[in-house]
Amino acid sequence: MTAPVGDAGPLCRLEDLADPGSREFRVGGGDWPLRGLLVRIGDGVHAYVNRCPHAGHALNLRPDDFLTPDGALLICRSHGALFEPATGRCVAGPCVGAALQRIPVEVVAGSVRLVAGVGAEAR
Repeated sequence: MTAPVGDAGPLCRLEDLADPGSREFRVGGGDWPLRGLLVRIGDGVHAYVNRCPHAGHALNLRPDDFLTPDGALLICRSHGALFEPATGRCVAGPCVGAALQRIPVEVVAGSVRLVAGVGAEAR
């Protein structure tokens, strides 16, 4: 889904995000859109910049493919680094102790949205 940075539009509906589940999103256009991922744990949703702290590239190789098969951890498909979904902290792999960059989101009226004011600084 693409929307201009600063747009208060929804990233997705909570009911469209499996539990546990993940999906990617893009906000803004041009050369530097905000590319992120959402991960759902129960009624909670966490968002991170889709960039591995080890190699600086996207975690996924296929659309929306961010979780280990059991849904317990986020995984970088290139190097196998594993991240806690609720914190973004790397718990295994080449970047242990580093963390994904959090993007503040909230669930409002069943829709997942960026918290007001999130924009270019997260890119």
